[in-house]
Amino acid sequence: MNSAVKIMDTGFACLVEKLGIVDAERFVAMIKRDSFDYTIWQWEYFDKMDIEQISTEAAAYAQSHPHKGGGVRG
Repeated sequence: MNSAVKIMDTGFACLVEKLGIVDAERFVAMIKRDSFDYTIWQWEYFDKMDIEQISTEAAAYAQSHPHKGGGVRG
C-alpha cells in the first residue's frame, strides 16, 4: 500500500471512529464541496488564540493521546 493510500485509509478510519460512518461521509462531502483549505483554516483558528492557550491545549491533547511509537523516519 503506498503512503498516500495509507494516510487516506487511516484518516477515514479516524473520522468513522469519532463521527460514525454517516457523519464521516458528510464531513468528506462538505470538505469537497466547499473547497476547504486546511492551511487557511489553521491560520484563522490559531490566530484567535494566545500562545498560552495553544500550549495548554497541546499539552492536554498530548496527555490524553500518548505517542505509541511507529513513526516513520526518513
